[in-house]
Amino acid sequence: MKSPDKTALSAHVLDEIKELPAKYPQPRSAVMPALDLAQEELGHLTPAAMSEVAAALQLDPGYVEGVATFYSLFHLEPVGKHRFYVCTNLSCALRGANEIVDHVKKAIGVGRSDQVSADGLFSFEEVECLGACEFAPMMRLDHRYHYDLTSEAIDTLIAERRGVLHTRGEVAAKAAKAPEGPVKKPRAPRKKKADA
Repeated sequence: MKSPDKTALSAHVLDEIKELPAKYPQPRSAVMPALDLAQEELGHLTPAAMSEVAAALQLDPGYVEGVATFYSLFHLEPVGKHRFYVCTNLSCALRGANEIVDHVKKAIGVGRSDQVSADGLFSFEEVECLGACEFAPMMRLDHRYHYDLTSEAIDTLIAERRGVLHTRGEVAAKAAKAPEGPVKKPRAPRKKKADA
């Protein structure tokens, strides 16, 4: 019986990985897409998964591990199903990226980038430039870039992934139903001080 940290890749994923070298001029060029497939299936790269990728591509396991440890988009520890990659480079930092990171941490309930939310859905990472400085602050989430970030935009993305808001159409419909102008919130009744 295999221990949990030696999770094997499925036969389907291994077959996909074995087909990759034919798509590239050099077999080593298939390592990154192969690791991406393995990580997509397992959530992170285990030593056993990296060894299986190396065997499927007929490459040295040390080379495959070197690629996996060099690139920050590969994870050797468990991460959330949805990972926020928030750019904190200069352009994004000047336009509020640090506040966005603070909001993400608070909204998903973590304090550090090596933590995963209690529901296992979210984690975050501060990253260097993602190449969209003109749209700062920005981030990548679920293989898509999100631009001109606000706290409200972060909250919407989290709600969508938690299943609270199912589609962008529902988000637009909710926004359309919102009343125009300032909304007055009901005031909570004041509590009387207890007599000492």
